[in-house]
Amino acid sequence: MLIHPIIDKLRALRLNAMALTLEEQMQMEDIESLSFEERLGLLVDREASDRENRRLKTRLKKARLRQNACIEDIDFRHPRGLDRSLITKLFSCDWIRDGNNLLITGPTGTGKTFLACALAQKVCRDGYTVQYIRIPRIFQELHIAKGDGRYGKLLKDFAKTKLLLFDDWGLTKMTDESRHDLLEILEDRHAISSTLITSQFPVSKWHELIGDPTLADAILDRFIHSAYKIELKGGSMRKKKSLLTKPKD
Repeated sequence: MLIHPIIDKLRALRLNAMALTLEEQMQMEDIESLSFEERLGLLVDREASDRENRRLKTRLKKARLRQNACIEDIDFRHPRGLDRSLITKLFSCDWIRDGNNLLITGPTGTGKTFLACALAQKVCRDGYTVQYIRIPRIFQELHIAKGDGRYGKLLKDFAKTKLLLFDDWGLTKMTDESRHDLLEILEDRHAISSTLITSQFPVSKWHELIGDPTLADAILDRFIHSAYKIELKGGSMRKKKSLLTKPKD
């Protein structure tokens, strides 16, 4: 039987990985030693793996993570308050499946964003959608969206994203509009999807940062009570890395 028409049909059906694997099989000298089921299994596995890689690439592109970080690169050597058992538990992504949240706090340079991006990348790898958002920018975007008619669509997009990563919480003074916007986002996600927030400020400062006691209570109620907490300590990781890479005289 001619193989080339089969390969062409596989490509026409957009089964490109199967087509490539079949071409490779035909060039193998010992291919006849494999049964039909074994060869078919190799074709299907290659196609499934290729499709999952493409889906992962799409999820990572949409996530727009600030740092190219992964859990394998998390540094446990420096004493900065990382609980290895908790981090390992978060690796499983059970907190995502359960709709729980995560709060990472600590001084500037302790690795909050890197850790958050590494965990978010693992969430992408496990098949969930992620969006990285810097808090100072999101409220500007929401304000503009109200004017051009995208506000409802933007909120709907946030609501259906499995993990929202809000970075740099507390750096921008909140207005009445931004307080209500944040509450709307968290309300849509409460007990359904997960939110990860990084901040230099401990939770004890959040009422002051939010500014309105009633809305602060509502916001904290929808986030903090179902959140795992990681409090990073110590000096700047950037400074330590700079000293390690500084050339000696």
